Order: sequence, then C-alpha cells, then structure tokens
Amino acid sequence: MIDLRSDTVTTPDESMREAARTADVGDDVYGEDPTVNDLEARAAEAVGMDAALYVPSGTMGNQIAARVHTERGQELLADRKSHVVKYELGGLAQHAGLQLRTFEATRGVPSPEQVAAEYVAADLHRPGTGLLWLENTHNARGGLAVAPDRITGAADAAHERDVPVHLDGARLFNAATALDVPATDLTDPIDSVMFCLSKGLGAPVGSMLAGSEPFIERARRTRKLFGGGMRQAGLIAAPGLCALENVSELEVDHEHARLLADRLAGIDGIDVQPPETNIVLVDLTDTGLESETVLERLSERDVAVSALDATTIRLCTHRDLSRTDLEDALDALTAVFDAA
Repeated sequence: MIDLRSDTVTTPDESMREAARTADVGDDVYGEDPTVNDLEARAAEAVGMDAALYVPSGTMGNQIAARVHTERGQELLADRKSHVVKYELGGLAQHAGLQLRTFEATRGVPSPEQVAAEYVAADLHRPGTGLLWLENTHNARGGLAVAPDRITGAADAAHERDVPVHLDGARLFNAATALDVPATDLTDPIDSVMFCLSKGLGAPVGSMLAGSEPFIERARRTRKLFGGGMRQAGLIAAPGLCALENVSELEVDHEHARLLADRLAGIDGIDVQPPETNIVLVDLTDTGLESETVLERLSERDVAVSALDATTIRLCTHRDLSRTDLEDALDALTAVFDAA
C-alpha cells in the first residue's frame, strides 16, 4: 500500500530502532530519564525556548498548553479551521473549560486589527480573552507555511492586551524549511509552542511542548493530571533525538508534494492547491466524484489518501515514500479520474 494519508504513518528507521535498543533510561516522572532530559533540552534549544516537555502526542501538548495558559471560562481565539477546533474532540471545553471564539483570516492567521476586534476584556459579565491560538504549518488550509511577520503581527497585538499566544507547530520545521528561516524566527514572538516528532521527522511516537521554565513546570504537573506521566520513556525518546536530525530531509517531502501537484494539475476536472510544504489538497467538485468514492477506488489500486471533506482529498508526502511510490500513486490517481 502506498500511504499518502498522513506523515504520521512513517515508521522508525534502523538508526531509531538501534537508538531505542541502547537508550539509557530512568524514571521520567522523577526526572531521572537521561535520554528524555537530553531530548527536552535539545528540543527547547531548537525552538529558542527556555525549557521543553516530552509528551505522548501533539494533541496532549496542545491541551496542556491551553490548560496552563488560561483560567476556566475564558475565551480562546482560534482560526475556525485550526486543528484544535476541528480534530481534538472538544478538548478545550473538556480539559480547560474554555469557550471558543473563532475567526476567518487570510492564511489562518489574524491581522493585528482582527485580534483587536475579537479581543474581549474581562469584566463583571464576561470572562475575557485568555489565549490566542496560531498554527504553523496550517494543516486544514493545505499545509500553509505562515511567515514570521504574520506570526509577529498577531502575537504583538495579543501581547498588547496581556493575552498569551500558543503556536500549534505540529509541522513547524516544515514551515521553517519552506520559508528558509530558522525555526526560532517563527517562535520568537510567541509564549509556547508544540511540535511533533512523529510526523515528517519520522519518530514512532511523541511531541514536544516548549516555553518558559515556569510554564513547563506547570505543564509537567498538568501532563501528570492528564495521564501522561511516563516512566522509562527513554526507549521512545531516543528515536526522537534521531528525528531532530531529520529536519534537513523535509525539503525532499516538499519536492515530492510539488511533483504530485504538478502532475495532478494536468488532469481535467480537478483543482489542485499549489503546495507550500508536504500537503496537497485536491478539489474534486468538477469531477462529479465524492471524496469517499475516490478513496475506495484508490484503495483498490493499493493507494491510500485522506478525505478533508466531501469533495476534497488530501495527499501528504513523507520520508517513507520513494519516487517510484509517487509515480505509481500518480498512475492510480490518473486511472481513477480518467474513468470518472
């Protein structure tokens, strides 16, 4: 099966498996796992933060951040298509007791004027705005790589109103690669960031939450509350250290995404959003086919993609795909659309 559903399907390479086999371990809840401690220090450095926390998943990292930054009942400002709104099971309400105030913005990031307009001051009747939520790359909008100036503009507007800013940077290093800037250029303006080791970087499990030392101290306690306290976690943290070395390989995934998009754009009836990173969105509206139909027909040809909605499919490239895999996938896609 040629799996283009997500970069989460990557499998650990031999260096990761060997790192896991030989990892030094200890009890992480006691802070005694040397491999986890090393990973947290290196992750914090990579994003220019004082400290970092290893968490089992990106969703847990995001939910911890929301809980730590806010007080119950406050409003969280987020793009209406952001991952935390669409794909995290209403965790903001369940775990942090937050209300959502969503916005529609160019590239998913509000202008300073939008932040000012959406901000609600706390008073006798209203709990106020507690957190601004940004995302980079922006998954549901096609893996958009959001430039530093847009992040800075939104974050500065929030900070002027004493509102902290969290960045869902699940694919942060894809954004940095696409924009040809250090990841720190994308994180300097914000208060906390989550990034995944288990997507394009190829680790089998785990994400990092980074911020100030007081923030991470509170986050560590909240991780325990959420059931994320781990013991000899060095076995899974060691592949994460390897994953941090894979940032330079992300450009290959971006090249593969452009190859898919260029070839698909030549097929009548489909509209392809030019990819900025490793995600390709394909609009099927003019083909008369629905996403689920395309998924079923591709599955018969041993190709897997995901459905973003009823008429949009998503193809996601990753380090486990070869050029031959892409050519075979394109042959299958062409056959499905030619038969429509």
